[in-house]
Amino acid sequence: MDFKLPEEIVSLCQTVRDFVANEVEPVAHLIEENDQIPEKIERMAKEMGLFGLSIPEEYGGLGLDMVGKCAVFEELGKTHNGFTTFVGTHNGIGSVGIVELGNEEQKGRYLPKMATGEWMGAFALTEPSAGSNAANIKTAAVRKGDRYIINGSKHYITNAKEAHVFTVMAVTDPSKGPKGITSFIVEKDFPGFVVGKVEKKMGLHGSHSCELFFEDLEVPVENRLGEEGQGYVNALKILTNGRAGLAARNLGSCQYLLDKSVQFAMERVQFDKPIIEQQAVLHMLSEMALEIEALRSMVYRVAWMTDQGMNVIKEAAMVKLFGSEVYNRVADKAVQVHGGIGYIAEYPIERFYRDARITRIYEGTSEIQKNIIGAQLIKEYQKKHTGV
Repeated sequence: MDFKLPEEIVSLCQTVRDFVANEVEPVAHLIEENDQIPEKIERMAKEMGLFGLSIPEEYGGLGLDMVGKCAVFEELGKTHNGFTTFVGTHNGIGSVGIVELGNEEQKGRYLPKMATGEWMGAFALTEPSAGSNAANIKTAAVRKGDRYIINGSKHYITNAKEAHVFTVMAVTDPSKGPKGITSFIVEKDFPGFVVGKVEKKMGLHGSHSCELFFEDLEVPVENRLGEEGQGYVNALKILTNGRAGLAARNLGSCQYLLDKSVQFAMERVQFDKPIIEQQAVLHMLSEMALEIEALRSMVYRVAWMTDQGMNVIKEAAMVKLFGSEVYNRVADKAVQVHGGIGYIAEYPIERFYRDARITRIYEGTSEIQKNIIGAQLIKEYQKKHTGV
């Protein structure tokens, strides 16, 4: 495995690094206070092509492979997580379904506008009765001639306020359980589509999560994504594909926190010497660095495996689980190293601490990742010992 990045990716990462440091970080406090990404920042991100990372070049995107995307996501993770989530969700679960599963007509219709950020993408699976149990969705789709009529609701849908294109899961045959779920490409302008309230969240300000309501929503048959009954499998593929990228964003945030913590520990003097000379502080920094390097190795290995077309169900669950847990541990230590100032809202450390918590929940909880890993271990054992 060679994780050396091509020169064009190295150059892109440097551009993103400069953008994050010079443009996003100076307004991070405004994003936090106003719960809104400044128009200038969004416009600049569009001009840089940051909304087309996952979209092939023939449709106007950058067409990065997973290793390249992870490198960019790592840089984006070093700033306000609301902005990072806004961009990351669009490039991940918001668009990957159409890229990987859409037919040529669907790709031609949606991907060019999504590549420029003119149309933002979102993924609508979660419902009040279907969180970790994704197969328990109740939203129903009934075919009537050349259209499907969809009724139901979704909640906690990231990017719902800004998105124009949604990958929506609905039940087309209740008698078949998970095999009766179908996926659809839905535009917000379709009759019967209603965006509900924006949820007030503990963190990720600037990234908006909303309810969606479908009231006799009319979706053309040509907007079905794949065949009927493939929706649940599609959803799992989309989520699996995005897990390395999510972990890469966590990696960037962890590196940001370590850098800030080392700087603070070098400059903060207590008992007549910098606190980095206190063994307890130095050990915390060392533990942070150790876990970050382990996460970095795992992120790029899983990304490489994905690019090789390998089965990464287990490894993707592992990196999502490990990335989330490491981020939370690193954020906790960063607050401790900073002491009282780490708890003050005027400084960014407490914001990252709050933002870290959702990573153990969204796009598959830590507990669900353990279930996936365990199920794969059982399959591997059975294959090894029984050949089945």
